[in-house]
Amino acid sequence: MAIASGSITRRQALAGVIKGTGALIVGFSFAPALAQSQRPAGSRPAGAPGVPPAGASELDSWLKIAPDGEVTVFTSKVELGTGVETALAQIVAEELDVPVARIHMITGDTARSVDQAVTSASRTVMRAGPQLRQAAAVAHQHLLKLAAARLKAPVSQLRVEDGVVTVADNPRRRVSYGKLIGDRRFDLRMPVSGSGWEMQVAPGVRAKDPKDYKIVGTSVPRFDLPPKFTGEFVYVHDVRVDGMLHGRVVRPPVVNSAPLEIDESSLRSIPDLVQVVHQGNFVGVVTRSEWSAIQAAAALKVRWATPAIKLPADDEALYAYLRDTAAVERRKVAHRGDADAALRGARRPLQATYRWPFQLHAMIGPSCAVADVRSDGVTIWSGTQGPFNTRHRVAQLLGVPETQVRVIYREGAGCYGRLSSDDVSEDAALMSRAVGKPVRVLWTRHDEHGWEPKGPAQLMFARAGLDSGGQLQAWDFLDRGFPWTTNTNPLLASQQVGHKPTQQGMINGFSGGGEIYSIANQRVLLEAIPWLQYDLTPLRTSNLRAPGAVARCFASESFMDEVAAAAGIDPVRLRLQYLKDRRLHDVLVAALERASSSRKRAANGDSLKTGRGVALANQDDTAVAAVAEVEVDTASGQIRVTRVVEAHDCGRIVNPNGLRNQIEGNVVQSVGRALLEQVQFDASGVRSLDWLSYPIIKFEAVPEVDVVLINRIEMEPLGAGEPSSVPVVGAIANAVFDATGARLRAVPFTPARVLAALKEASPHAA
Repeated sequence: MAIASGSITRRQALAGVIKGTGALIVGFSFAPALAQSQRPAGSRPAGAPGVPPAGASELDSWLKIAPDGEVTVFTSKVELGTGVETALAQIVAEELDVPVARIHMITGDTARSVDQAVTSASRTVMRAGPQLRQAAAVAHQHLLKLAAARLKAPVSQLRVEDGVVTVADNPRRRVSYGKLIGDRRFDLRMPVSGSGWEMQVAPGVRAKDPKDYKIVGTSVPRFDLPPKFTGEFVYVHDVRVDGMLHGRVVRPPVVNSAPLEIDESSLRSIPDLVQVVHQGNFVGVVTRSEWSAIQAAAALKVRWATPAIKLPADDEALYAYLRDTAAVERRKVAHRGDADAALRGARRPLQATYRWPFQLHAMIGPSCAVADVRSDGVTIWSGTQGPFNTRHRVAQLLGVPETQVRVIYREGAGCYGRLSSDDVSEDAALMSRAVGKPVRVLWTRHDEHGWEPKGPAQLMFARAGLDSGGQLQAWDFLDRGFPWTTNTNPLLASQQVGHKPTQQGMINGFSGGGEIYSIANQRVLLEAIPWLQYDLTPLRTSNLRAPGAVARCFASESFMDEVAAAAGIDPVRLRLQYLKDRRLHDVLVAALERASSSRKRAANGDSLKTGRGVALANQDDTAVAAVAEVEVDTASGQIRVTRVVEAHDCGRIVNPNGLRNQIEGNVVQSVGRALLEQVQFDASGVRSLDWLSYPIIKFEAVPEVDVVLINRIEMEPLGAGEPSSVPVVGAIANAVFDATGARLRAVPFTPARVLAALKEASPHAA
């Protein structure tokens, strides 16, 4: 959604904000299904090469120019509804001096791009932007040299406008980029070091000075939105290929439960049945129509081995497990002075414990992929965040060289980290290989909620010490949470056919425990707590929007408010006292100034209380401050977030309106995560299998979102999506305390928890 102003109301939000994308993307377009003669753009016959034509050091791997002047850009980064396709196009257009309309982006095709690593962590513009800018700068310099020879004029006298090179003192002497090189190779090399996340294109050619930018920094309308609004957009769910069949997975109680008996006679009444696919513990059905696949998966009788699942019985058992189990990995985020000694010597020691539950990515459109496995090559159409990751995993699963696998990206409908672990592509690949034809696999809602890897639960301990003068002399923060088990281990289908997990997983994130404050004695530690037999549980885990940091910021920023209350100091004043980072100081002041433009809402009756809270975050060097305004009904315990002001500094802004889209969407999603979202489970498995048992925020609960952008043109662009999620939950918790005196230390902030906190609060809450 493109919004020109810096603020949206709840009514305006109906035009398009939902679940963190900034656009109404529900995953089921009304576009007509692609007919057999309408293969998706970029599709190939089986057997075409699965590797790009040149390496990352070859300029031709990054862009080409057609005779009509259109510039095609190749990137493995993908559009997830975040506007990065448009932003990257702006960067290239700026460097080449061509209109953005002439930039054609080829994204997420492993046969046409180099591996720039998975699209995640809001680092696409931050990492891929400089790579593409430098490639465009090399191309620009080469084109000027070609033009100088053609026009018989020195490069210093040439000017470029709209992809046409002219001589400064004689504009009629001109030649277009298309005439100079149209459809021919550059055959130039660039100095490239590292790979994936760490790939860097060295500045062998000087890029344009940001002070001269005309395209970067402007609100170019996003490329992807118009067809999404009209229903013409082709999602991965809409992909159709010649001869395509439909598959569904028959789910076991746990991932490695063995099928003891499969009664194929139970499918006699199913029309269009092609085959029951059984390999190891994997069981699926393939039919000629989607409806038949749905019926067959439900009807197939399978007797499974007794589940070996081990889950805590309830929340108390879960957090006891997190508290008492030895860590397998520890990450030191901050360490200065001697926090233990300072706490022992503190005049007033303080401590609190905070809880964060398992949460779902909750994609609106469930996982979907199409696989075409043939003897001479494999093609996968997928919504994966990492096309090269999917290529690697599918190749391992099938036992074929990666060069024989091509992955073509087609957008899903919101993923928030979910499709870093692209399970469905493996399902489709196994079934396609079994039947020898293309197979489309679409997960059900129960599949998605039940089997997606969850955002990990976290248990956080905060301690602080005040000296006799009320100064904060010690800060100790410990986060004990589950690691990501799917990012480094085999996915569902791979495990079912016998690939064994080999690692405990990756620790959940990098920041968010209060390290932004300069305190003399400070320790911030993150610990990864393993599941017992975690490979058996449907509570798999992976990165979820701003991984780990949202929970830790909720805890640390709530605790900062608790310290301020204990010291009798205004919480904003306390923060400013210990902030040494100028950018964090500036976003806090900017958010407060914008928030002060509207007075705190008056209470409507004895039971309705209003409050305002603040929180700060620094994720990937992006500085963010949030001010939340809430209404709390002390009779029912219901919280309504009425307004969120967020000030955001991500360095140089490429597309201001696109950035607002991201901030608005992330704020909305974070409000839902604060008030509603928690995976329900018991000792037998996941119980949150639909939108009733796992509610997300509805349109009527969307707050007004007011965005303040700070543009630092002298800096490189930084992360611009996930960081805006981080401080929102903490700001809401602090606003509830401001309104009622009740301190919420467990998410979500349900009415029952609010009422319990009110009961425990000081007389101020009464």
